[in-house]
Amino acid sequence: MTIPAVRPHLVILDIPPDRIAALEPVLNFGRQPVPRLVLTRGEHLAPTNQHLRYLPAASPRQVVLANAFAMIEAATRSDETRRRRLQEIVTGATALVAELFDSAALGATLQRDDVDRGTELVLRAVSEVGIGSWLEAVWRHDIGVYQHTLGVAGHAATFGSQIGLGRSDLARLVRAALLHDIGKSRIPVEILNKPGPLTPEEFRLMQRHPEIGAALLLAQGEFEPEVIDVVRHHHERIDGKGYPDRLSGAAITDLVRIVSICDVFSALTERRTYRQPATSAEALSIMVENQGHLDPDLLRAFAPAMLGSSALAA
Repeated sequence: MTIPAVRPHLVILDIPPDRIAALEPVLNFGRQPVPRLVLTRGEHLAPTNQHLRYLPAASPRQVVLANAFAMIEAATRSDETRRRRLQEIVTGATALVAELFDSAALGATLQRDDVDRGTELVLRAVSEVGIGSWLEAVWRHDIGVYQHTLGVAGHAATFGSQIGLGRSDLARLVRAALLHDIGKSRIPVEILNKPGPLTPEEFRLMQRHPEIGAALLLAQGEFEPEVIDVVRHHHERIDGKGYPDRLSGAAITDLVRIVSICDVFSALTERRTYRQPATSAEALSIMVENQGHLDPDLLRAFAPAMLGSSALAA
């Protein structure tokens, strides 16, 4: 069965009720069920939710069309409302991340309430619309490091939910993802936005952002050691060839490993001025081939959620 790339507004079914279950991959497209109008032949069925309506197959054509148009209009209104709400969430989350980075750049106190509010916005949006719609909305904001931060946070929320993290652990993971690159607030913007390769000196400066970010959060006194650990070590590698502390194996915590996977995947699939984004399948292939970098078991668990999102395919 082929699942459409774009969610349809309505599906009209003229098949026996016991065969409808086979169409669930289409009828439950993404996280939003597709409205369906089912034509029945003698069965007396009551609608089970707002997305489902039954009509006798012998109904006049005008009645079927009137019901179909009414359901399409309702679905369109619902989709538009959902898009507006998502855009408001993304705008709010972007403003919060921008405020955090600006405060860090100026040496001001980071507001823990802002971080928690941003965490809740990401969790709510990804829960409601899924990672694909979240990224589509985030990518409409051409905002460099903020865009990347929100992408990593969205992937973290998706992956954490997939592997069954509890609410508090999931929130800690997304909070860590939102802050993982906070040290870049102290890196010159001409280096952050440079379209070509960095010079050795520029690269050494860029490699300092995990240490800078961890020091910033440590000085605040309000952030968990687990979050600071992610900020400092999200560029470590399982084989010990990462930075800044050359950690390897068991010395790298699970939270760090998860954010590292989300960070690399986001970087590969994001649009950049100097290259085309990789598709989700291409990015995962690159990550698997780069042995020694990422946790292979977590990477295998990460793949299904990303391959299942059509919005990630370039």
